[in-house]
Amino acid sequence: MRKLLALPLLIAAAPAWAAAAPDKGDTAWMLTATAFVLLMSVPGLALFYGGLVRSKNMLSVLMQVFVSFSLLTVLWFAYGYSLAFTAGGPFIGGFDRLFLDGVFDNATGSFALGATFSKATPMYEIVFAGFQATFAAITGCLILGSLVERVRFGAVLAFLVVWFTFAYCPIAHMVWFWVGPDAYTGAEAATAANASAGLLWQWGALDFAGGTVVHINAGVAGLVGAYVLGPRIGLGRESMAPHHLTLTMIGASLLWFGWFGFNAGSALEANGVASLAFLNTYLATACAVLAWTFTEWAVKGKPSMLGAASGAVAGLVAITPAAGNVGIPGAFVIGIVSALVCFWGVTGLKRLLKADDSLDVFGIHAVGGIAGALLTGVFNSPDLGGPGLVTDWVSGTVGYPGIAQQLLIQAKAVALVFAWSALVSLAAFGLLKLAGKLRVSEEDEREGLDITTHGERA
Repeated sequence: MRKLLALPLLIAAAPAWAAAAPDKGDTAWMLTATAFVLLMSVPGLALFYGGLVRSKNMLSVLMQVFVSFSLLTVLWFAYGYSLAFTAGGPFIGGFDRLFLDGVFDNATGSFALGATFSKATPMYEIVFAGFQATFAAITGCLILGSLVERVRFGAVLAFLVVWFTFAYCPIAHMVWFWVGPDAYTGAEAATAANASAGLLWQWGALDFAGGTVVHINAGVAGLVGAYVLGPRIGLGRESMAPHHLTLTMIGASLLWFGWFGFNAGSALEANGVASLAFLNTYLATACAVLAWTFTEWAVKGKPSMLGAASGAVAGLVAITPAAGNVGIPGAFVIGIVSALVCFWGVTGLKRLLKADDSLDVFGIHAVGGIAGALLTGVFNSPDLGGPGLVTDWVSGTVGYPGIAQQLLIQAKAVALVFAWSALVSLAAFGLLKLAGKLRVSEEDEREGLDITTHGERA
């Protein structure tokens, strides 16, 4: 079976082990992993982004990340979790878990148990919901890097409500939701699982921890936002160099640290697959740092701290969909290739696109996410050291379909997520621009958003 390759949750029917108790070690690990992912955003991503802007906009970036993370967390527990991880259809879930209704039984004082088809023991549904909340929240925050230094604070929050509802939740459902065969027996399993699964899950797309759901999704939204907003005043004529690369380095380090919760936590158990995801995350990132550093050194004559930090993030992004889906050889290749393609993404491709993607969200997250998603399909192959664990629930067959077929499935998943996020983002940003609520005034932009929007200075 396609074990441990995604994060589906069984809540529609009681599996055979419903009377079993959750493993305390798994619960402790998942709570720890959840805290790790929170650390990635606050303070990790906030400091990474904050150090890259001009000093007059530092606090505005910190504020955008801090408040956006909080907003998306609240929306997740109000309705996002229900839309993403309950049965509904191939594109979106239902309303069974609004405000986490049903995860705690007041009459018996017990917590509901959720499960994946990959687990031998159950887990608390509330733990899974909390873990996934941090994924939803950081994804929205990633988009902000494309918009900094000229977007209204209110526009950020309004956009994220729309984008979260119509882009993140459906895509998470399509990629990760599946009602496992624990609830069925015999020949019913394939038919019932296929009928309840998200669309991309039915296709057999592999995304261990969010290459499509998180990085391509956010990167595309950021690019659309950069186009609709327009470039920053003075771009190409005034210096817009990062004001504090020390903070950026600290932020990148916290991202690397927290990413172990992001990727290894996606195994949902403290087991061998979590260990593999942990090691792949460690190794691919180190390879990417070296590849970016030496590439920049050769091309520009000097290796930079910003380049090393960017390489780390590129490696982390690309290994995300592959973390538990490839072997060690795959981690080496994905780390190196991601650095090379993302270096091109923030240089050559950025010039071709002619968009002021301020902090290169598209060039690193979308480009790196696409590279990682495609290479997952290649290095999942047992011939290349991967586990080769795939179940095609449409036909009922079990086993790795081959590199060419899996690569085609991955490409289709990438294309759908790219188009879906782009359309939702264009609609949301376009409406805000038509309403005149998207961009700050020229005077406020020149003075800086810290003082004009928040009345404070860093």
